[in-house]
Amino acid sequence: MNLKIDPRGIPSEGLHVEGQLPVTIFALSEDDPARPVSPLQYQLTVLRDENDIIVHGHLAATFELTCGRCADRFQTRVELQTYGLDVEIENEDPIDLTIYLREDILLALPTYPRCETGNVTPRECPAEGKFSPETEPLGTELDEAADRNVWGTLDQLNNTKRN
Repeated sequence: MNLKIDPRGIPSEGLHVEGQLPVTIFALSEDDPARPVSPLQYQLTVLRDENDIIVHGHLAATFELTCGRCADRFQTRVELQTYGLDVEIENEDPIDLTIYLREDILLALPTYPRCETGNVTPRECPAEGKFSPETEPLGTELDEAADRNVWGTLDQLNNTKRN
């Protein structure tokens, strides 16, 4: 199912469309860390302006993501409350808005998801504070490594490869 708009059928006052597109429109691979768990819901107004169609409205979809800290799965709802899009009209053919809606929702996903930012079931991340320098001091091995002559070690490695 796609959301196709025929530019010739847009009345002067605009066209209001609402509904949902199935999760299959996201076409994410099985190993993708983001998994859609709800259809893409849309409430849009479509206007025609000579050679363009102008779309504005609301988009929403829920995804399951993996927390970048604790690696637990959590859900977050992506909502674009003031969505806007301009698409050039070519040959008066119907325009499939599905691709644009899909990409804009996927681009709104967090790049470094954390479970405490999930807005479906709020929770604290179980790994909160476990990896900060204050709670896990660096070991002496790392301190000694920092004191070594790094360039000398690299020279030794380079000499070993030549032999």
